[in-house]
Amino acid sequence: MSTSQVSEDLLSVDAPVIPEVVDHVAVARLYGEPLFQLPQDLYIPPDALEVFLEAFEGPLDLLLYLIRKQNFNILDIPMAAVTRQYLSYVDEIRNRNLELAAEYLLMAAMLIEIKSRMLLPPKRAAAGEEVEDPRAELVRRLLEYEQIKMAAAQLGNLPQYGRDFLKAQVFIEQALTPRFPEVQVLDLQQAWADILKRAKLVQHHKITREELSVREHMSLVLKQLQGRQFVEFEQLFDARQGVPVLVVTFIALLELAKENLLEITQAEAFAPIYVRLAYSPV
Repeated sequence: MSTSQVSEDLLSVDAPVIPEVVDHVAVARLYGEPLFQLPQDLYIPPDALEVFLEAFEGPLDLLLYLIRKQNFNILDIPMAAVTRQYLSYVDEIRNRNLELAAEYLLMAAMLIEIKSRMLLPPKRAAAGEEVEDPRAELVRRLLEYEQIKMAAAQLGNLPQYGRDFLKAQVFIEQALTPRFPEVQVLDLQQAWADILKRAKLVQHHKITREELSVREHMSLVLKQLQGRQFVEFEQLFDARQGVPVLVVTFIALLELAKENLLEITQAEAFAPIYVRLAYSPV
């Protein structure tokens, strides 16, 4: 036997047999390699998959479930039936999760205590008082828990931001044309009071009687504004002409503003007041 023939026989014995797969679909992948059949020595631990048909948030939740499911009167709980069903559930979870069963065992002890107290003869109560029911404290805790649970469910049904709706966001580009703040009545009053204060400082004590025309002063104001973009409010008044002329000029300004023949504006709050002719599109 030649050396080459011996080497071929060894390879045929030691090398794993790779089946020829043509139209099969891989059932799984291991480290990126396809598996076309499950290994024979595959071990699945018994607790790898658990299905919980009922999930409870605590002992009170389990008790309330047992009572409501069987339409028991919560004010007259049949302790024997409820305790029996409760202990069967505790025995079930003790086999799987001992830490979770600890708080349930405490409630189980309380149920057994209540049941034992109900088997004993009731204590005599004072005259005019009712005998205390051993289940009273448990009933009170169950009713409070049910109220809180229902309130939590109602709060959970309310629309929540991020779950039921989203905040609408709208972006609006600002206009490039600056918008001047509107002149308030108090600003006009303050400006008028300053003009009157200065007029009293330079007034002449001369008693005269003259008739002043508001229309005439309206024309004078329009002439002063003609050809000028902005005129300061105080420049339209000549304090040397006396208070009557100032009053008529101020009334003329108000009439022109009322008829939309001029505009009164400010660059910003507490800034000087300016007057200009109203813009009329051609």
